Amino acid sequence: MLRSVKGTLAGILSSLFVSLNSIFTKKVLPAVQDNHWRLTWYNNCNACVLFLPLILIFESQVIYNAVGGQLSSLLFWTCMTIAGCFGFSIGIITVMQIKVTSPLSHNISGTAKAALQSIMAFYIWENQPTFMGLVGIAMVLGGSLLYTYVKMSERAQLPKPGGGGVGGK
Repeated sequence: MLRSVKGTLAGILSSLFVSLNSIFTKKVLPAVQDNHWRLTWYNNCNACVLFLPLILIFESQVIYNAVGGQLSSLLFWTCMTIAGCFGFSIGIITVMQIKVTSPLSHNISGTAKAALQSIMAFYIWENQPTFMGLVGIAMVLGGSLLYTYVKMSERAQLPKPGGGGVGGK
């Protein structure tokens, strides 16, 4: 029971921080002249500075045990570099998506992506879905589709740019 509560709390906090990140990204973009490269650069520099003390505090034993072993492995640093490049790319894509849509649209598309990944896990890893799990996935995908439909309907209602009747008047 306690494990379930901790997992639920971790999921709620994760969603909260992802949402706050999207909101603050949209809010801060004008401060960097809507330049997603600059914002991502600042975010990565801040993360390097802010995470170093946390890594040293909470992972010092892991680092101590890995010195001379994993930390000196070419394979380890190759994998870390590839993961860093993918992480940086995801950060750029996230900022670009928020820049042209909204934090809410970004979060809904991320939730829909996670639901599709769960479906893929059933197929690829042959995980056994539960009834409630399938209901949750259906609700996420249904809600995402409904949101997309409403947004597309709203966009269709907007007047077309440059349309002003005969002769553009």
